[in-house]
Amino acid sequence: MISQKKFIVSHAPFWHNGSNINERSYHMLLAALPAVLAGIYYYGIAALGVVALSVASAILWELVIDRMAKRPVTIGDGNAAVIGLLYAMLLPATMPWWAVITGTFVAVIIGKTIFGGIGGNSFNPVVLAIAILALSWKHLFDFDTMLVNYDFDVKMMYPLTAAKYFGSQAIEPYHLTDLIIGKQAGGIGAVCGIGLIFGGIYLILRGFIRWEIALSFLAGVFVTALVFKVADAGRYADPLFHIFTGYTLIGAFFLATEDSSSPVNFVPMIVYGAAGGIMTVLIRNIGAYVDGVVYAILVINLINPLLDKIRPKALGKVV
Repeated sequence: MISQKKFIVSHAPFWHNGSNINERSYHMLLAALPAVLAGIYYYGIAALGVVALSVASAILWELVIDRMAKRPVTIGDGNAAVIGLLYAMLLPATMPWWAVITGTFVAVIIGKTIFGGIGGNSFNPVVLAIAILALSWKHLFDFDTMLVNYDFDVKMMYPLTAAKYFGSQAIEPYHLTDLIIGKQAGGIGAVCGIGLIFGGIYLILRGFIRWEIALSFLAGVFVTALVFKVADAGRYADPLFHIFTGYTLIGAFFLATEDSSSPVNFVPMIVYGAAGGIMTVLIRNIGAYVDGVVYAILVINLINPLLDKIRPKALGKVV
């Protein structure tokens, strides 16, 4: 009898490096922690309540949909907790409870589950939820209105509002050092620039996000803001002001880099990130919205499938 060996063929991936969703989620939570703690320090117990409710409701929505669909419970992978935490980081500390719960519903059910779950979503679930709520209840994301009677260290106008409507002279009181450490009005986890930078660097070094997207996003913001500043120094803010205010840093490190909605190859990632940074400043300076990060990321999420068609040349040659 002829001895034959059977070759077993399976679908890709053929090699696993040991990483999993749980590991990525928990490291994302860890990386976001410095900025979240800084936000809680500045805004107090109300901010902690928003964060806790957001994370808990996001996990609850995923549990409910898993039970309704009669499929294994997936809350242990930490993805819903990441969605809840990132959503809370973009909110003012005075966000009403019903808006927090509504937002996590939109993020988990509409932004993630309807598209097929992890890996199937075309848009970042958190960004989609913020955009829908901001269009539906615009006043909830007007930080000057939401924080006007709130007792915290910073009583100045939301920096991007001052820059957009009153020009560069209105932003002189906003010292760069204060912006970096978080002494500014804004989202709970979006005000502490140094915390977000440390978190982003941690994720890059651990390989959970790609530096190409984050750095090209920031480069797009910097270069575009510099062009506006050179064109009219009295009207537009300088590049560093744009980088350390609003959602810029959390967008660059935590939102634009979301796996399912971002490219995988080098050139598409550079184009993707740079396009997001450019559109962010365009929306801020000449658009209708004070902060353009959310809408810029939605647009680059939309063009992501087209960018992914730009692929490296295959090895070898046709004989």
